[in-house]
Amino acid sequence: MKRLRATILCGALALSGFAQAEIYKHVDKDGRVTYSSEPVKGARKLQLEPLNTVPAAKAKAEAAAREFQRVDPATQTRRDGRRQRILEDELASEQTALEEAREKLKVAQDTPMVYRNASGQTFRNVAQYEENVRLAQEAVKTHEDNIKALQTELANLK
Repeated sequence: MKRLRATILCGALALSGFAQAEIYKHVDKDGRVTYSSEPVKGARKLQLEPLNTVPAAKAKAEAAAREFQRVDPATQTRRDGRRQRILEDELASEQTALEEAREKLKVAQDTPMVYRNASGQTFRNVAQYEENVRLAQEAVKTHEDNIKALQTELANLK
């Protein structure tokens, strides 16, 4: 852990604005490494290579942006129309799935989990009932969230 800290410290010092600073490394009798900007008895001065710097290639990025092909308005309109139809179809599917999920939730809420033991006594499995209701509620919530997201997407298209 201390070695990691020392490595991070050394890296931070090497990469910071202290490129001209002197860095000393000291290893004690237990093998712990310490880095310092002040000379310590028994420490050795590290010889660090200067960092290479490369200027950013802005000219290439700007040229690539200018050369990027634009889509003509007719093509973009067709794409937007196709996307809108797809979203509307997905919305209709989600609304159907939501209605089915609501029906399953109603059935889950109205159907207690009952079982009989060997002697014929009837018991309710409350944990199983609650789990079935919870899963049905999650399905309803998922479809409601999907419908909201699709409606938002459709609103953003217009």
